[in-house]
Amino acid sequence: MLHLILFGPPGAGKGTQSAFLVSKYDLVHLSTGDIFRGHIKAQSPLGLEAKSYMDNGKLVPDSVTIKMLKEEVNKHSTAGGFIYDGFPRTVAQAEALDQFLSERHEKVNLLASLEVPEEELKLRLLERAKSSGRPDDANEEVIQKRINVYKEETFPVKAHYQSKNRWIGVDGVGKIHEITDELIKAVDAVI
Repeated sequence: MLHLILFGPPGAGKGTQSAFLVSKYDLVHLSTGDIFRGHIKAQSPLGLEAKSYMDNGKLVPDSVTIKMLKEEVNKHSTAGGFIYDGFPRTVAQAEALDQFLSERHEKVNLLASLEVPEEELKLRLLERAKSSGRPDDANEEVIQKRINVYKEETFPVKAHYQSKNRWIGVDGVGKIHEITDELIKAVDAVI
C-alpha cells in the first residue's frame, strides 16, 4: 500500500498537486485541513477544539490531529493507498504516523516536499483567500504566523524522513503540470 506525504509550507500547492496524484495513483486524499473543517462544520468536540487553534494560526495539538487521522484511515480499509496533505506537521506526528502504520505492517513510502520561496507563498495565500473565502488566508499576520510555525515546528519533519531515505524535494514554482510531472517521477521511483 502506498503512503505518500505531500509536504510543504502553507500555499505551496499541496492541495492542487494532491488532486492530480490521487487520480493518477487511485489514492485516498487525507487533508488534515479538510478533516478539521469537516469536524468544525459538524461541530464535533474535536472540531470545536481544532477551530480554537486554527483561528489563531496555531497548530492543532497532536493528540487531536492523530485521533482524527486514524479515524479517516480506518474508514478506508480497502484503499490502495493514501496521500497525506498537511500531515505530519511535527516530528511527534511523524513518529505517531510511523507507529500507526507499523502496527498495520505498512510505512510511509515517500515524503515529497514542494519547495516555494516565502514571498511567493504569501502572494498565493492572499489570492486563495479571494477565491476560497478561507479567513485564515486573508489575514497577513495569520499568514506570517502560519509560515513561522511551519519553519519552527513542521520543517524538521523533512529531516525525519531524510534520515530514512524517504524524502525528495520538488521545485513548487512553475507551471502546475510541470510540478505534477516531477512529483510523478518521484513517486514512480519508489513504487
